[in-house]
Amino acid sequence: MHKEFPNPKSKIQNRMTNLNQFHALLIGIDYYLPNKSYSCLQGCVRDVNHVANFLKQRLNIPENQISLLTASQVSDQPQPTEPQQKWPTYENIIGAFKQLIKQAQSGDQVYIHYSGHGGRAATNYSEIKTELGLKFDEVLVPTDISNSKSRYIRDIEFAHLLQQMVDKGLVVTVVLDCCHSGGATRGGESGIRGPKKDFIDTTPRPKESLVASVEELAKTWRDLSKRTTRGASSANSFLPGSKDYILLAACRPHEKAYECMFNGEGFNGALTYWLLDSLRINTNLTYQALYNRINAKVHSQFPSQTPMLFGDGKRLVFSSGYGSLKYAVNVMQIDETRNPPRIQLNAGLAHGLSEGTQFVIYPPGTTDFSQEEKQLALVEITEISAGNAWAEIIKTLHRGKIEPASQAVIQSVSATLVRRIRLFHATQENTRSEDLPPRQINQSAALQAVEQALVGNGWLKLAADNETAHYQVSINRFGEYEICDSSGKPFPNIRPMLKIGDRNAATKVVQRLVHLTKYKVTEEIDNLNTSLTNELVVELMGKQANYQPGTRPSPQAFDDKFPTVKDGEWVVLRISNESQKDLNIALLNLQSDWAIDQLDLMNEGAIFEHFYPGQEELIPIQMSLPDGDKEGEDIFKVFATVDELDLRWLKLPRLDQPTPKNATRGLKIPTNPLEELLASVGADINPPTTRKGTTSITPSSNWLTKQVTVKVKKN
Repeated sequence: MHKEFPNPKSKIQNRMTNLNQFHALLIGIDYYLPNKSYSCLQGCVRDVNHVANFLKQRLNIPENQISLLTASQVSDQPQPTEPQQKWPTYENIIGAFKQLIKQAQSGDQVYIHYSGHGGRAATNYSEIKTELGLKFDEVLVPTDISNSKSRYIRDIEFAHLLQQMVDKGLVVTVVLDCCHSGGATRGGESGIRGPKKDFIDTTPRPKESLVASVEELAKTWRDLSKRTTRGASSANSFLPGSKDYILLAACRPHEKAYECMFNGEGFNGALTYWLLDSLRINTNLTYQALYNRINAKVHSQFPSQTPMLFGDGKRLVFSSGYGSLKYAVNVMQIDETRNPPRIQLNAGLAHGLSEGTQFVIYPPGTTDFSQEEKQLALVEITEISAGNAWAEIIKTLHRGKIEPASQAVIQSVSATLVRRIRLFHATQENTRSEDLPPRQINQSAALQAVEQALVGNGWLKLAADNETAHYQVSINRFGEYEICDSSGKPFPNIRPMLKIGDRNAATKVVQRLVHLTKYKVTEEIDNLNTSLTNELVVELMGKQANYQPGTRPSPQAFDDKFPTVKDGEWVVLRISNESQKDLNIALLNLQSDWAIDQLDLMNEGAIFEHFYPGQEELIPIQMSLPDGDKEGEDIFKVFATVDELDLRWLKLPRLDQPTPKNATRGLKIPTNPLEELLASVGADINPPTTRKGTTSITPSSNWLTKQVTVKVKKN
């Protein structure tokens, strides 16, 4: 059991949580009645259905404690397929909130999840907003907003509802998988959970709120704004910051929240997908640890989307009144007639699993999954249905027989190495006129040259029609090859540009794609199957204009949670070992020019540094930008392990420099699971992968990673 983190504003201080008193309100909107600003979406109802299944299957929450409001989209139906009393209209959403507040008692858990459009509307509360210099309200968009008599759920109303919950002593978690700015992306395959274009809705709408009177709403908003230095909600987030609840939002206000097809099995919001993916592996996480992984995963696929976390990040997910849970499922039967042998698991699509998911098998009756000597095998799902799945044995780990009732625990360390590529042919229908390449350019021939250059490269493959690509390759208006992310946005700082007529241009494009893949895989490496997750602290303490070597840094705190510094300024990284174990620690810098280098911590040239329990170090780092870059992002990734640690497998030169062949020659043969993974990422042409393009490594609880990101701008 874990001690509750104190919350001075809450009536539930030090009270243990009873999961039988858990209330969830899940709102998913795919169908928007026809309107000019908000298009229909594809993954929102799927999001909340997956959340509901997780709560029921993983936390054993009774179905009558989970309220769902959804609007599904079916192509031949003129309205949502659900009964109208379940539509996410303004009236139904506010009614569901009020019912939840009425039923829940002090100390109960409340979980709110919204997947749909976010937007902005001319404020209904001009006097309050004028005090903060704002002319609009941040809003959540109901399914029937096309009707001018319909109302938005406005930030001021939402804040009041949450404050009512907090005042009643409820433990509140809010997830908003939506955006507030919107916009179109060139050639993107992903949906955007915002309006079709940047706009503020000025449609005259009813001003009466079903939440509270204007006076009550104003008082709550002013009180919240006084408590936080972050000020106005719309300047930074949907709500003023508060430690009384946890708020996890999909992106910053000026960014877009994306949804896309994961694993070729239907659309999900990026935030929701990685939230559930993380919690299926380990729920014994602080919200900060959970956020760190989600942020790394989302940002790797959609560099322009940065999730936000507000509230007390030290709180354990779903409070802290219960011990560690592992997502263990039973082995139902073993089929030894196949080669390799396979086993049947009593979990499937309804539990959020998919082909390629890997599990570690333990003997029947195992409850302590940190004992690596009990691991029997590593398996990977190859066939799956709604309620069960078949998984092949891809690696035997220790002696012992797998039998029915053996325990299967989901494995988090398998990194996806193979990346899918879409060759994008620009036309007047899918690209703005000003972005189209000149007519004399033969796009088909240029893209076909890239396809031919992909042959024999184990890192890359063309995306199928039902798959979302990791990268897109297109021709821009200057007749140059352009490498874009999943949303169709060109990656920054890729130089020099390659003209389609340049010698070996297509081959160089493929080399760059491999380089980007290794960079992104390194960014995504993590391990949630470890008790060390909450016991290594990695954080940015602040910045300094100047630093004198040999002195202890005295940083100035950042103005917000997303630090931006000027070229030449220093940042101060704090690393603290709060575990009871000695740890070996090393630091990588993933640079804005797509290079990866190892930074010295205390001793120059050391492969790793030894941290004793309780040891803390402040590391000053001077930020810089390559010549020609106006801004960029640097990622500082800390690896900590009980074993020896050598990160040289992962080092990369700048993108405009060739990667030396056999760059890993001279390194020792991998001797532990972490080095197995690093060696896979460092492979030259054909990384060792399974059928789903993931590595197959021995699971281990003896290492973890944490990372922080800094944006750098020219003076």
